[in-house]
Amino acid sequence: MASATPILSATGITMEFRGFVAVKDVTLSIREGTVHALIGPNGAGKTTVFNMLTKFLTPTRGRIEFRGRDITALKPAEVARLGLVRSFQISAVFPHLTVLDNVRVALQRPSRLATQFWRSSDVLSRLDDRALELIDAVNLSPYAHLPAVELSYGRKRALEIATTLALDPTMLLLDEPMAGMGHEDIGRISDLIRRIAKGRTILMVEHNLHVVEDLCDRVTVLARGEILADGSYDEVSADPRVREAYMGTEHE
Repeated sequence: MASATPILSATGITMEFRGFVAVKDVTLSIREGTVHALIGPNGAGKTTVFNMLTKFLTPTRGRIEFRGRDITALKPAEVARLGLVRSFQISAVFPHLTVLDNVRVALQRPSRLATQFWRSSDVLSRLDDRALELIDAVNLSPYAHLPAVELSYGRKRALEIATTLALDPTMLLLDEPMAGMGHEDIGRISDLIRRIAKGRTILMVEHNLHVVEDLCDRVTVLARGEILADGSYDEVSADPRVREAYMGTEHE
């Protein structure tokens, strides 16, 4: 259930690159238990904001808080341990390992077995029950023993989400999860995101506005490095400034 309490917030975050201001004074609040979208036209600053929130970039100015804790200066691995995890960041898929082995490898980190590749298969097999639960959660059970390289693109993305879920995140940040997908895969991943959102908070950068309309409780629109609008999908899509900047061509 959504809470009025923000789980992740940014206050006045600004990013300058050698005098060029890519993002200026962005303030946003992600409420716990919601699915929140960050959208905008190309060059709007979405990726820069996303990278600041996930700590791949440190803001030139401003403050970022997660669960009331200042994380502005922390590194990505440090915020991941707090439960703020960026999908496709830590969860690399190994193409020639099976789906099951990929998830087992991902589970080694929270199980404190990471880097212990000398461990016997008997020790690692203790992770199988949880790995199979995660594989089932992303609808990949029929493919558990298939090498990842043989999966379709959409199922590879589902596997990446499974390996991210292995870190047991409180909040999941998805960077364009539908990029490059066909209609069938988009529907499959949308259903997956809807399921995994139960009990979690999700922030996603997404270009597919039909997906945003379908999945997201709240939408923040960026343009030229600043927030243009913030609200429900209906509210922001009705804003003439938003339609002019980004959405009009898709909804005419």
